[in-house]
Amino acid sequence: MANYYKVVAENRKARFDYIVLEVYKAGLVLTGNEVKSVRMGRVDLQDSFGRVENGAILLYGIHINPYGQGQINKIDPRRPRLVLLNKQELVKLTGKVAEKGLTLVPLKVYFDGNWAKVDLGLAKAKKKYEKRESLRRRTTEREIEKAFRGKNRD
Repeated sequence: MANYYKVVAENRKARFDYIVLEVYKAGLVLTGNEVKSVRMGRVDLQDSFGRVENGAILLYGIHINPYGQGQINKIDPRRPRLVLLNKQELVKLTGKVAEKGLTLVPLKVYFDGNWAKVDLGLAKAKKKYEKRESLRRRTTEREIEKAFRGKNRD
């Protein structure tokens, strides 16, 4: 049976605000109703981050809307969620996050087969001038692309 790969949510602003150095694929611990909400695409990754606590990585700020036909006792949509990694990757990430200026940012949530996964980016925050430079570069590339499209039509 072939595995499928379905992207549910993507944090595109993270690539604008951070320089992503490395990307790690990790499992995400969810409850049953949260899985149903994630399958429906009701996930928001904006302003979320990862933190190492007690030898485990927890993701804060991920908002998963409650499932409509769920349980009576609702779960907090912004509760911290545990991330599953190999022991070697966990030790490696713990050491790198301890460095000054590096942080963990969830880049996207997706399903790999039946398992909810998250791509964690080891990132460094961009300065204001770096953000302006990336905006400037993107607009010039867009203008060049537009000019080429106009010439090809003639």
